[in-house]
Amino acid sequence: MISQEQFQKEIDLIIANAIREDIGDGDHSSLACIPIEAEGSAKLLVKDEGIIAGIDFAKQVFHFVEPSMKIETFFKDGDFVKYGDVVFHVYGTSQAILKAERLVLNAMQRMSAIATKTKKFVDLLEGTKTKVLDTRKTTPGIRALEKWAVKIGGGENHRFALYDMVMLKDNHIDFAGGITKAIAKTNAYLREKEKDLKIIVEARNMEEVKEILASENVYRILLDNFDYETTREAVALIGDKCLTESSGNINGETIRQYANCGVNFISSGALTHSVYNLDLSLKAI
Repeated sequence: MISQEQFQKEIDLIIANAIREDIGDGDHSSLACIPIEAEGSAKLLVKDEGIIAGIDFAKQVFHFVEPSMKIETFFKDGDFVKYGDVVFHVYGTSQAILKAERLVLNAMQRMSAIATKTKKFVDLLEGTKTKVLDTRKTTPGIRALEKWAVKIGGGENHRFALYDMVMLKDNHIDFAGGITKAIAKTNAYLREKEKDLKIIVEARNMEEVKEILASENVYRILLDNFDYETTREAVALIGDKCLTESSGNINGETIRQYANCGVNFISSGALTHSVYNLDLSLKAI
């Protein structure tokens, strides 16, 4: 993953762009009927149940819109919430609260849904050594928020983007002329560019696992769409030569069985691409 500094830059960009997108040349609904100096307060009301996520992000949004805003929190990111719970109160000018409202709700509803799904997967793996990973199957433009939510739910982040880790998948391998050539070319490239990036290589069958193991400097082998028996066979063969990751059509019914095969990681795009927003509302007090 990228550094915390770079991650914060991504969050800053998301906030600035989302506010620009939503407000344009002004929130004319509020400007038309609410005095600019009018003070107000609002509460974030939960109308669902799950893991709350995005409280710290909401604070950044409110302070971006109006630095003097004050937020009183009653829960923290990662807490379980239920219908009727009040997550926080926010105090500031009424116009500023309304400017921030939609971004805060859109982000927190989606982040909370992702954190809730991630927590369910993490709980299913309790007692195993296997960790849950996200993927790059995220909503364009808000990847940082979605990966943040995975962490809040107890999961781990895979690479952030194409630039912070090398991942040689089936198309890279086929275009490069095979696994051995793809890995050799990658190692040469990293030496030439003086880049210290980990290399993950995807395997589609046991023969490819064996070929990967014959190469150098592979950090992790991705076992793509392997069944349970073949996964166990691959894990035994790989041993401690590198880390292992299972991926492909893994869901709540199968994730524990793959973990029991002994893999270090299980990655799931469903954490971020197949969730239903947690129902939240921001109500004037």
